Amino acid sequence: LNILVDTGSSNFAVAGVPDPDVTSYFKPELSSTYRSEGIEVTVKYSQGSWTGLLGTDVITMPKGLYGSYTINIATILESENFFLPGVKWHGILGLAYDALAKPSSSVETFFDSLVRQAKIPNIFSLQMCGAGLPVSGSGTNGGSLVLGGIEPSLYRGDIWYTPIKEEWYYQVEILKLEVGGQNLELDCREYNADKAIVDSGTTLLRLPEKVFSAVVQAIARTSLIQEFSSGFWTGSQLACWDRTEKPWALFPKLSIYLRDENSSRSFRISILPQLYIQPILVIGDNLQCYRFGISSSTNALVIGATVMEGFYVIFDRAQRRVGFAVSPCAEADGSPVSEIEGPFTTADVASNCVSSVSFHEPVLWIASYALMSLCGIILLVLVVLLLIPPRCQHRYTDNDVVNDESSLVRHRWK
Repeated sequence: LNILVDTGSSNFAVAGVPDPDVTSYFKPELSSTYRSEGIEVTVKYSQGSWTGLLGTDVITMPKGLYGSYTINIATILESENFFLPGVKWHGILGLAYDALAKPSSSVETFFDSLVRQAKIPNIFSLQMCGAGLPVSGSGTNGGSLVLGGIEPSLYRGDIWYTPIKEEWYYQVEILKLEVGGQNLELDCREYNADKAIVDSGTTLLRLPEKVFSAVVQAIARTSLIQEFSSGFWTGSQLACWDRTEKPWALFPKLSIYLRDENSSRSFRISILPQLYIQPILVIGDNLQCYRFGISSSTNALVIGATVMEGFYVIFDRAQRRVGFAVSPCAEADGSPVSEIEGPFTTADVASNCVSSVSFHEPVLWIASYALMSLCGIILLVLVVLLLIPPRCQHRYTDNDVVNDESSLVRHRWK
């Protein structure tokens, strides 16, 4: 089965029944080692959801890790907007922390099971390839997932590390953004509202609405295009050029500054337009059409595949840090389309750009139970007030509960 590698969720799940949009599926009844837990699980993403049954089975790794390992696996029995026409995968491998696992954090994640049973280092790394290639291509752009370490052949130059701020998603701290070398001059907390994460399951670079608006204005201002449809920036329209033209020279470089392990320093990862102006469709013999690889988000800055295809990304859980190095496959027409530079001083930014209140899911559950208890007390008071003639009138207002989806996964078409 082909599996979507997702650092923005924590469940390992595969199709468990026939579906019009998957070519094959896992049949638990044919596995002598499968054990059903009889527990129903539902995972919702920013696009799509599925419901299935939890169980365990025994796996072997085809390369490097010898032996058999027992892991938790969910068989997907129902789904909505999860498997889509033309998608060439049959499940999802969630590699985030157990805090995001469903139905609770007691469900050991795939990678945690490997670390515990195979005694491998608590680190994995990911190289995603596809820079400058059509988004709706064959799905064989290549790449590597290395479990338990770092592969030197998959990167060039130095690895730059930024601390993991919270262990649920891979939450990092963004200090500033530049478009064409020009600082956006926003308060650094805007970049981390309400979190900034590294998520291979999100297709685009997603930016908080205020940041997105500033980036679009800066790109439009510094690009060599006089008039441009607003629909291109919002994702509702494609922009097309003659196939002999390469539009990337018309657009500026985009740089993201991350805090270094030494908090007084930062480094920047930069992507060239070949990564965020993405070929998607050919019309006739002459036109190549492109989409904008950046979108707005209501609750996070998400470093998704648009950026990750430029880098070899190391998820060093043992030392609570995420590393970036330039990837050899991040090239278009023989030229690199990504850069890493540093160190830079952080004297011009706040000492902490991340909100002190972190709404991760265990906290949300506690808040939910507290609010339910409060509602119960209020209901009891209201019943008493109905039974006793009121001397005065009280007004009660309900507090909204803020809910965060389990993942920000967007479906990849590669």
